[in-house]
This record gives sequence, C-alpha cells and structure tokens, in this order.
Amino acid sequence: MSAPPPGRAGDLVRLLHLAPHPEGGWFREIFRSADSAPHPDGRGPRQALTSIDFLLAAGEQSAWHRVASDEAWHLLEGGPLWLWLVPPDCSRVERHTLAPVDAAGQRPRAVVPAGWWQAAEPAPGAAYALVGATVGPGFDFADFRFGRDDAALVQALPGLQPDTTRLL
Repeated sequence: MSAPPPGRAGDLVRLLHLAPHPEGGWFREIFRSADSAPHPDGRGPRQALTSIDFLLAAGEQSAWHRVASDEAWHLLEGGPLWLWLVPPDCSRVERHTLAPVDAAGQRPRAVVPAGWWQAAEPAPGAAYALVGATVGPGFDFADFRFGRDDAALVQALPGLQPDTTRLL
C-alpha cells in the first residue's frame, strides 16, 4: 500500500479514508444507488448512480481510461486539475481545467461523455486536487478499460498530443 502524500493531501487521505485507486491517486466510494435496472445497451443491471471522492497529489495522475457511462467531475478542494479527454474515434485531445469560477471562464466541473477516454492530473503548481466523480448509470469495473490496453488510443496519442502519452 502506498504512503499518503505529504501536507493537506495526506490529511485528506486520512480524514476521508481514501485508498489507492487502480488508475492512480486515492479514492473512496461514497454513494451507490439502491436502484438498479438493466441498461438498454445490453450491459446488464447497473445502479442508477455512483459517486466517489478522488484525490490526486502533485506528481500523481489518473491514467488514461474509459467507462461506459457518463461521468461528472467536480472540483471540491485544491487544484486546478487538468482533465484530458479523447473521443472514441481518437480524433483529438481536449484539456479541461477544473478550477474555481472566474471571469475568464474557468469552472469547477466537467462531464466526460460515455465511452470517451479520460486522464487527469493536478495542473502545474497545484499541490493536490480533491474531486467528486459521479457516474450514471453507476460505475461497474466490467465497464472500465485502461487506455494502455487499447491499440487505437496508444497509436493516436503521439500524433495528437505527444506529452499525454506519459498518462498511459
């Protein structure tokens, strides 16, 4: 098990009872809806909604991955956080910055559409970013794929945004 990061990030790991996440960083599931129903795409029953607390300290990252449901990210503390997105056709890379609201258009949340590739990291100079991630229909590891295992994404990233290959 990894040692918690220093400073406020480590305090949050301890206070929120976060554990290491398989894709990087720290997490704890805080909600899983009791309601479930078969999903129309044939995935089988999924809870209506799930939500986690997720923390990335400076130098940590959430590796490229995708889920089969929409996912909303909400900055709770710290940041800014860079949320990288690639659509299923691997045609482009988008970077969204989650930060406190300002006149320049920064916002504390972003939504990742179902099936899009995503990765995240604290922006340069940020000590940490604590976010909430809410998935609907609810998260199930059966719907999760790492980008490093997808030949199309691995092949596309160097031509689209070479510096994001470090997030594989």
